[in-house]
Amino acid sequence: MRKLIAAINMTLDGFCDHTVMIADEELHQHYNELLSHAGAIIYGRITYQLMESSWPTIVINPTGNKPMDEFAVIIQNIPKIVFSHTLTNVEWKNARLAKGGIKEEVLELRQQPGKDILVGSPSLIVALMKLNLIDEYQLCVHPVLIGSGLPLFKNINDRVILKLLKIKTFSSGSITLYYEPTKK
Repeated sequence: MRKLIAAINMTLDGFCDHTVMIADEELHQHYNELLSHAGAIIYGRITYQLMESSWPTIVINPTGNKPMDEFAVIIQNIPKIVFSHTLTNVEWKNARLAKGGIKEEVLELRQQPGKDILVGSPSLIVALMKLNLIDEYQLCVHPVLIGSGLPLFKNINDRVILKLLKIKTFSSGSITLYYEPTKK
């Protein structure tokens, strides 16, 4: 069965805001490796539109930054499943709108052969966490404090205990924490 991995960037104070992150070559290379081991990415509308507004353009007009340009190509080619109540179509290469509810869609995806599935939208991470469907968390914490914004773990009502698997450090001061949920 394919694993479902929640992979996201966040500030040290727990907010998700891509505009304040340290997106250097080393971090792009880290995500290139992560995506190369993934068979699909699950997005919500907001994250999908954010990603779709940037990366296809870089595929057409590379920046000259090798890891960033490679990231653009990798993410362009990976299957993307988008959950949205408002979008009627998606146009990014290899993207499709989810056909059913999140639980049904994810359970079906997990049964298919192939590489692991990534989820990178805060609201979907919380929804899948509440359904006990996430197998691993990869939280890249940046040494930045912003004080307000979109919190990653918004609307969590139950205590969730995670087991630390490993830590990866970056020269920027960012760290990726790898966790798995403990059995209840």
